[in-house]
Amino acid sequence: MNAGASLMRRVVSALVALALAGAAQAEDLLSIYREATVRDAQYQSARAAFQAAQERLPQGLAGLLPSVSLSANRNYNETDSSFSGSANFYSRSLNITATQPLYRKQNLVAYEQAKLQVEQAESQLAQATQDLIIRVAKAYFDVLLAQVNVELAQAQKRAIAQQLEQAKRNFEVGTATIVDTYEAQARFDLTSAQEIAARNDLEIKKRALQQIIGRYPGELARVNQDKFQLVTPTPATMDEWIELAERNSLLLKIQQDAYALAQQEVERARAGHYPTLDLTVSYSDSRGNPAFGGNFTSQSTAVGVQLGVPLFQGFATQSRVREALANQDKALQDLDNVRRTIAQNVRQAYLNVTNGIARVKALEQALVSSQSQLDSTITGQEVGVRTFVDVLNAQQQLYSARRDYFQALYDYVISFLELRRSAGVLTDQDVVAVNAYLK
Repeated sequence: MNAGASLMRRVVSALVALALAGAAQAEDLLSIYREATVRDAQYQSARAAFQAAQERLPQGLAGLLPSVSLSANRNYNETDSSFSGSANFYSRSLNITATQPLYRKQNLVAYEQAKLQVEQAESQLAQATQDLIIRVAKAYFDVLLAQVNVELAQAQKRAIAQQLEQAKRNFEVGTATIVDTYEAQARFDLTSAQEIAARNDLEIKKRALQQIIGRYPGELARVNQDKFQLVTPTPATMDEWIELAERNSLLLKIQQDAYALAQQEVERARAGHYPTLDLTVSYSDSRGNPAFGGNFTSQSTAVGVQLGVPLFQGFATQSRVREALANQDKALQDLDNVRRTIAQNVRQAYLNVTNGIARVKALEQALVSSQSQLDSTITGQEVGVRTFVDVLNAQQQLYSARRDYFQALYDYVISFLELRRSAGVLTDQDVVAVNAYLK
């Protein structure tokens, strides 16, 4: 007995150690998000686009800086003259030209546009970061909900299996009819099918998370219901959130930059009518050795200004101005549409959060009520005032309430994050805050 008890204690200790090790290795939302910032292809594409956009500034600045060109050639010459006869000789020349723009309206506008494009790229990368947080959170909690559905299907299947065995025993002893057995068997078969569907859905949800982090996810940390708190939005009113979005929305900033770029494009197109003025410096060195005249050397240096005045370009400049004006109007309408869309998204997310809080609380009470109903129904069956089908229905209602509760809980978390993204204030610290409620 002592040896058996000692062996049992060792087995229990080993199982506990394995359980603790598994819990310690569970991946939480924060670790998944950090991995996604490195491995998510969509986010890395946004980072590459941001890095490419940084080069717009030096490219725009280049139009204001001097340009230097060098050309050189070496030629073999054959001449035949009635005066000096024929001669074959080599010649070479070297030319260096430097140009400094003094006034080019188009280049000035292009440089200002480059500044805006860099600023817009920064907003786009920040928006991609916020989008990544939402995508990771949705994929993460989709997996958790799918796991809950699998576990509830398994629990329901076990409970119905017990009822099925009881129905069979009652039928054998003659205290129940075969109808109870058929009813329990039908419920058991249906729950088995639901379990298969839930397992398939769990696999699909894990593969969706795999697409983001580039590997198959392991065990995920779950919501610690003892620590979880339903937080009301701050600021408290919908109008305040809309004002917050007007100041901070990244989508709005991106479209505002797009409108400013369209305005500058009009100025750039109109600059096609303006004159240009450049400072030029050139140096030329030519050498040769014809047989009839001896070696010759020619060197020249020129410094001056060059004025260019466009007179007529086939109405192309006027057409570009009309095109730019139309694109400016389009950008203005797009800006107004984005502003309205953001306000609508804020309203929807705000209502989802506030109503989500009420829904979670209501479902918490529904869980208590459903459990009480099941207990009373089982008691009623034992005393003969409730039927076997009543018990099955009460069990079904309890598991449905549990599923709805977790769905509402996860929807609340996602709505909370989406509200902050719509307002443009979603950061990594929000991921840390949500992650604190996981275990």
